[in-house]
Amino acid sequence: MSLRDIPVRTLADAPTTLAELVGDKALLIVNVASKCGLTPQYTGLVELQRQYGERGFSVVGVPCNQFMGQEPGSAEEIQEFCATTYGVDFPLLEKAEVNGPSRHALYGELVETPDADGASGDIQWNFEKFLVDRDGAVVARFRPGTTPDDPAVVGAIEKLV
Repeated sequence: MSLRDIPVRTLADAPTTLAELVGDKALLIVNVASKCGLTPQYTGLVELQRQYGERGFSVVGVPCNQFMGQEPGSAEEIQEFCATTYGVDFPLLEKAEVNGPSRHALYGELVETPDADGASGDIQWNFEKFLVDRDGAVVARFRPGTTPDDPAVVGAIEKLV
């Protein structure tokens, strides 16, 4: 099964897959949280969506409450916060676990990808990013401290669009 075919649910609780949700676009999949010190990274994610969305790219946010309870809201609260505070217009999936025995199958695949230092495994914190090409291959992993406007992120996206 391709990463793009793993069953996911939208924030509105509709069953789908990444392939159905965004087509054959390159993706930046990010576990997000609204009450985190890194939450301002939403601004950069929205900018990436605006800059590259028309060129076959999409950010996909995956709300996660596993890191100090920093995404406690309901689906409706998350959607409202993201839309009104940051103008988020990219797809958001249902709240999911990214580590541990209840890890979502999508993250079961993503965490196998090493970062630039060769380390793979568990998600470190909110806003860890995975760049996926149009064929569903994970081509890069960026740890939470790497901002969306970092030249490494932008350069990797540029190669895919």
